[in-house]
Amino acid sequence: MPYGDVFDGVKVVDFGWILAGPIVSKFLADHGATVVWIESMKKPDLSRVSSPYKDGIAGVNRTGYFALWAANKYSINIDLSKPRSKELAKRLVAWADVVSENRRPGVMEKMGLGYDELKKIKPDIIMIRSSNQGQTGPFAAHPGLGNNLNGLAGFNSFVGWADEEPISLMVAYADFLAPPLAVTALIAALDYRRKTGEGQLLDMSQLEASLQYLMPPLLNYSINGVENRKMGNAHPYAAPHGVYRCKGEDRWCAIAVLDDAEWKRFCTVIGDAPWTQDPKFSTLMLRKENEEELNKLVEAWTLNHSAEEVMHLLQEASIAAGVVKNGEDICEDPQLKERGLYWVMEHNELEAFTHLGQPYILSKTPARPYRPAPCLGEHTEYVCKHLLGMSEEEFVELLTGDVFE
Repeated sequence: MPYGDVFDGVKVVDFGWILAGPIVSKFLADHGATVVWIESMKKPDLSRVSSPYKDGIAGVNRTGYFALWAANKYSINIDLSKPRSKELAKRLVAWADVVSENRRPGVMEKMGLGYDELKKIKPDIIMIRSSNQGQTGPFAAHPGLGNNLNGLAGFNSFVGWADEEPISLMVAYADFLAPPLAVTALIAALDYRRKTGEGQLLDMSQLEASLQYLMPPLLNYSINGVENRKMGNAHPYAAPHGVYRCKGEDRWCAIAVLDDAEWKRFCTVIGDAPWTQDPKFSTLMLRKENEEELNKLVEAWTLNHSAEEVMHLLQEASIAAGVVKNGEDICEDPQLKERGLYWVMEHNELEAFTHLGQPYILSKTPARPYRPAPCLGEHTEYVCKHLLGMSEEEFVELLTGDVFE
């Protein structure tokens, strides 16, 4: 049983948009922080209006895309275009320890909620800003999303086949790579404030965070002047190395044979087929030279087995192999279930919905589910009355005014 929550008592106001900012605050919420997400009915978060929807019926509270990342937060619906709404937002800042946002640089300032203004409200406030390219520099104000950053960071130039155009990645990698680094910086800032009583501004560039994961090609160019090129499923120092079709409809297994010792074990697993004794496959260098033919021969073997059989046979021989899983495989994965990654909670419109936990387990203070993803504005009254201490009369006045949408 947990002894407590890592961020118990930490109060967060989240002005986040889509993924990068909201994922930062989810790390905190999953470990006990009180996170209030400021949302808008007039301009709902893009993830609230993106499929898949429950039963195929669109609605801001019916999308799994939003719900997957929004557990454990409170949602308040404020029209930040109105002066009185901005005053309410400032009251939340005065209540908070941390303000998180990932808007385009300048947007928060236009609303009167930039860091300089926040410090006047709460001198020890910590503000974490997770923008595309940081708050400074000639391109800082450029708008964009994670998919744009895939190109800017160079990910797209390494994905695809050598003789074809780059492939646009399905996932906005930057939106997932930046948050863990932002949370690490935020923990350091909270510790600094605990020791000194001082807050600070954290300026996270999602582009720069993404580049941390591309060190090999960056070093290859900076040191050797060599550009890494698209290689499809190949690897410069492994063969066979790829994704091979297996028995069944659209079933595949990824295989990586890194050296000659692994090659010998691989040959044993597949029954020492005559072609494995061909001298042109006897060394890694020769296998790379004859890789196209090698891949066809390997797939001729994998096609006779299920992806699971291929994986287990090779893993038992200490060869890297893994089933290429689809959505069903991942949701039913016993390893992920055993580690508690999936949090099934009853949602007002999605019913029993599987939210995602965290990919690590703290032995004494694990992340845990408190409440499902909020419906838009679901906690407006709770936030005002219980967190900000408003009277019934004041809340009704705001409710009948132009503060809430």
